[in-house]
Amino acid sequence: MARAAERADLEPVIGLEVHVQLETDTKVFCGCSTEPAEDEAPNTRVCPVCLGLPGSLPVLNEAAVEAAVKVGKALEADIPEETRFHRKNYYYPDLPKNFQITQYDAPLCADGRLEFSTEGERRTVNVRRAHLEEDPGSLRHVREGTESIDVRTTSVDRADYTLIDYNRAGTPLMEVVTEPDFRDPGEVRAFLEKLEEVLEYLGVFDASRDGSLRIDANLSMVPADEIDEDGTIAESTLESANRTEVKNISSHRGAEKALSYEESRQRRLIQSGGAVEQETRHFNETHGNTVSMRSKEAEKDYRYFAEADLPPLQVSGWKEEIPIPELPDARRARFREEYGLDAEAASKLTSRKAVADFYEEVAAEFDPDLAATWVADNLLGELNYRDMAVEDVTDRLDEFTRLVELVAEDEVTTKNAEETVLRTMLDEGLDPDEVIEREGLGKADDDQVTDAVDAAIEDNPDAVEDYHGGDEGAVNFLVGQVMAATGGSADPGTVNQLLRERLDD
Repeated sequence: MARAAERADLEPVIGLEVHVQLETDTKVFCGCSTEPAEDEAPNTRVCPVCLGLPGSLPVLNEAAVEAAVKVGKALEADIPEETRFHRKNYYYPDLPKNFQITQYDAPLCADGRLEFSTEGERRTVNVRRAHLEEDPGSLRHVREGTESIDVRTTSVDRADYTLIDYNRAGTPLMEVVTEPDFRDPGEVRAFLEKLEEVLEYLGVFDASRDGSLRIDANLSMVPADEIDEDGTIAESTLESANRTEVKNISSHRGAEKALSYEESRQRRLIQSGGAVEQETRHFNETHGNTVSMRSKEAEKDYRYFAEADLPPLQVSGWKEEIPIPELPDARRARFREEYGLDAEAASKLTSRKAVADFYEEVAAEFDPDLAATWVADNLLGELNYRDMAVEDVTDRLDEFTRLVELVAEDEVTTKNAEETVLRTMLDEGLDPDEVIEREGLGKADDDQVTDAVDAAIEDNPDAVEDYHGGDEGAVNFLVGQVMAATGGSADPGTVNQLLRERLDD
């Protein structure tokens, strides 16, 4: 009770800046590729523009703007008549020009929203703005030593020096800035999962890319009695509460972990009579803590001014011209209505676009419930167990469809298909027909099953007597004998029925 009272005195207020790498062939202001080459050396996928060399001029990537408009439409954001780029001036080693081309007071998207589920409830978080900008280079913090760079790579607070790679510099980013609407780190994780889901459906984002989603989170602790019942907080309250910005967050789970630590740190500090400093902190994922990096900059410190090398961009007409696909929530609702799925199955099947697409292909040929069981439960379950995703087997989806067909046509038992065929397909790369032939798993014919049932009854008189004495477990024993005799190729339900008919005769 005392702990609950302490928590009631202070509540966290959290806002996010989510940096999303947009999927384009080339960088946002130059023609350098965004696709890393195999065994790519540092500082080789660069040109005068993304290195910020004197005399170089940026040229805006149209595909990046189209991707940003799609994100804006999905977030139900306002897209203005005109948008402009600005220079954000600051010195940091990963920024070769000493300024970043971004957007300031005329973002491409503003006043959006995203609805998501958390702990069984629907929540809506308001998106203040979403704008285009260029990604800086990447830093690698390294210890002294003779081992390989990979072995000596460490956290910023433990490093002896830092290496800079500008291959990433100039990659198109969209920064999604939320209002301070979050009241719990768990809400942040649920929001990020939903945002990534939407981005994947739009086809503008690849979660498998290193650094494709990076989060800066701002957290303040405010008196609970200054938060209104609808969750709103007076601007004066927010201004009087020093906030920390936590950087180096690269995952949903990392965001929840970093903010849980930071909430606890600030709570302890305030309750012990200390004051929270307005600063930027670095999240150490290995140790699960945050460490101070520098004092928090104010907006005026960046000395924003218009980017003279890029003219204003007219984008309002693009909103109607650029279509977006069916989004996760709409597809989830359609799956429930069209295929009669329950909420859990529909949610599993629409969590990834590739999964939903595959399910619809299977459901077009077979019973939707059978398709749902095989895609949502069996295939995804086995892939998760192997730390794989459906994208890892996209070139074999026809083989998995063939397995569903074999089950639907009673060519193999469900048990053998689940426990042997599917697992062998994933572990050894065989197709289902090869597994069934090699393992002798073709379904037993009626005569084989009948003979095995008769033999089980004849060879196990004690079990028969137990059954007649009311022991239902005896039937399960006899079913096991039949399954063993048929090499698992008989249908357990059929065997159970035949045994009862014989025993009750």
